[in-house]
Amino acid sequence: MAHIHFIGGEKGGVGKSLVARLLAQHFIDGARDFAGFDTDRSHGALMRFYAGYAQALVLDRPESLDPVLEAALAQPGRPVLVDLAAQTLDPLVRWMDDAGVPELAAESGVSITHWHVMDAGRDSTDLLRRVLDRLEGRVGHVLVRNALRGDDFRLLDESGLAERARALGARELLIRRLPESVAQRLDALSSSFWAAQQAGAGEASLGLLDRQRLKLWRRDITQQFEALAL
Repeated sequence: MAHIHFIGGEKGGVGKSLVARLLAQHFIDGARDFAGFDTDRSHGALMRFYAGYAQALVLDRPESLDPVLEAALAQPGRPVLVDLAAQTLDPLVRWMDDAGVPELAAESGVSITHWHVMDAGRDSTDLLRRVLDRLEGRVGHVLVRNALRGDDFRLLDESGLAERARALGARELLIRRLPESVAQRLDALSSSFWAAQQAGAGEASLGLLDRQRLKLWRRDITQQFEALAL
């Protein structure tokens, strides 16, 4: 079955591109080809780190997302990964309405999943309600709690929205905290996860113990990806 992964969250800075990069690296580590689309005009992580797999996509009209479904239909065994910029839920829904995408995808054997990446703030919780209202019954859902952007998710748990998402069949992923020193060093290096983990890569790599910390952090996320049967 072909599978399209939309990595969203509506809010800037919650870690959408981080999740897209982690998922891209997961496919590469598993020797799986994938098609990537990057809708972020200013901070295109897929275009920056995975240019050999990705292309830019400008969401300026309803048919702008047509290449995403076309890529899934062209090679059904190849996952399609779309890194959505902030505030792109409306164009996504318009595309689905304009072309009857959920119906066509179901008829064509294409599975669509929307990943909602969240920090611990109220905005992310409020935006999850909007996502569920707009996409309920149209796509599958993965709820991503990004503890790198705060690890107290009581607002989400008390809102009832996590339970609502689970009732719709949503699955969940937790991005655990990294030691602050590692997170800061990764930001400063501006390199791929693979390069940061390599010894002897000069300025593009971490120290021995920080490489081990990153390795364990990525291993945990990889195990969660595998449990999601991507």
